[in-house]
Amino acid sequence: MPTQKSSAQAPRVLMVDDEAAILRFLRTALDTGEFVLQQAENGHAALAAAAAARPDIILLDLGLPDMDGIEVIRRIREWSQVPIIVLSVRDGEDNKVEALDAGADDYLIKPFSVAELQARIRVCLRRSVQQAIEPLFSCRGLEVDLTHRQVKVRGEEVQLTPTEYDLLRLLVSHAGKVLTHGQILKQIWGTAYADQQNVLRVNVSNLRHKIEEDPSRPRHIVTELGVGYRLKCE
Repeated sequence: MPTQKSSAQAPRVLMVDDEAAILRFLRTALDTGEFVLQQAENGHAALAAAAAARPDIILLDLGLPDMDGIEVIRRIREWSQVPIIVLSVRDGEDNKVEALDAGADDYLIKPFSVAELQARIRVCLRRSVQQAIEPLFSCRGLEVDLTHRQVKVRGEEVQLTPTEYDLLRLLVSHAGKVLTHGQILKQIWGTAYADQQNVLRVNVSNLRHKIEEDPSRPRHIVTELGVGYRLKCE
């Protein structure tokens, strides 16, 4: 049975959807005593609630009656880095890439399981806390010391090229979040390489061979088909 948290301690979750049935489902799924729940039925209400309540995470549908969810993400990203998980029936790769490029942290296609939703929320919340206080990343045998630029796998130091380290550092800094091909290429190589996915694939492959126990079945750097990559840590 989950431990009851005080409202001051519990993460604040803003649920944004215009379908009453979905909001009821989310309330049922998340009414565990671990969260403080708030809801909004359209984009303008979501923007107002995000500013007033300062949620710790936002669950956002894209098909809102007054504005597209992508626009909601862009407006929130003008002033806040609050984690945003998109919950949408739009299952095309282009939809995912557009939402993630706009600033979403994750993308779940409806219908989804309660367990998966809860896991994605935990990952986003854990990442936001780690970004604030942790210069050392550690997960399932992989250790990255961001202060000293040191990488270890199962206790043994691994030598990376500067580009491989920058790529791993970017993924670590967004652990649990899907980064699109374009986002990674622009961050590591610059805008001139925004469409050079082969450059990224080669470097990801080289990095996997150095940090993965079985590069053909990666446990750390996982591929989001047609979208990008995620550093998995659950």
